[in-house]
Amino acid sequence: MSVDVVRNGAVLEVAINRPKANAIDATTSRELSVIFDSFMRDDDLRVAILTGTGEKFFCAGWDLRAASEGEAFESDHGVGGFGGICELKYRPKPIIAAINGMAVGGGFEIALAADLIVAAEHAQFFLPEATLGLIADNATNRLPRTIPPNIAREILIAGRRLSASEAQNFGIVNQVVAAADLLPAARRLAEKICASAPLSVAAVLELIRELETVGTDDAMSVLRRNPTYRAAIDSADAKEGAAAYAEKRQPKWRGK
Repeated sequence: MSVDVVRNGAVLEVAINRPKANAIDATTSRELSVIFDSFMRDDDLRVAILTGTGEKFFCAGWDLRAASEGEAFESDHGVGGFGGICELKYRPKPIIAAINGMAVGGGFEIALAADLIVAAEHAQFFLPEATLGLIADNATNRLPRTIPPNIAREILIAGRRLSASEAQNFGIVNQVVAAADLLPAARRLAEKICASAPLSVAAVLELIRELETVGTDDAMSVLRRNPTYRAAIDSADAKEGAAAYAEKRQPKWRGK
């Protein structure tokens, strides 16, 4: 096993464990795909945290040693694509990336595929693919949607490195914390999400993805027709939230 998995109540903690750089080969990617696909379908889990072991690398991306031994760039990486989440389509629950070191190439792409990012102060983000004759395909898709296009181009074709603070300034990273506080900070964020109604969280995540390609004038009508949205606002949990507020108590979510 190249991945460590711990269940902590409603939170699943996943750590890439492939010293020295936590690079991912096809076998590890398929392992992560199974883990995250199962997480999305487990009713007892609400949030996942993805990190790497050690302090130097979150993930160095594609295992170039495996590539040199014949592993193809387009190998079978599992249902979720590279790293288990880059192309994972069924995503009703959030994934927090806890970046404990350098997020390089595919490691940066995995971070971009997460829903939220907490980074240690010493973390760095960069994409060396163009310098190796490759293309950071998932980052080419995601990065220009996240940050100013000119900065995205510089990162993608000139290898510009971002520090954790720069990544936060560009809106890639949610929080930058001391290395010792990385997992505690990610867990605190997970706890806050767990305090929200699960159907509401699932609906918001789906609607964000759906509305990315919809114009502002049409967005509200598309939103109101969405079955996940209707299920959330018509749910017993929606009634429970209003009752809990009126009664000055914590809501008891049932996911129904």
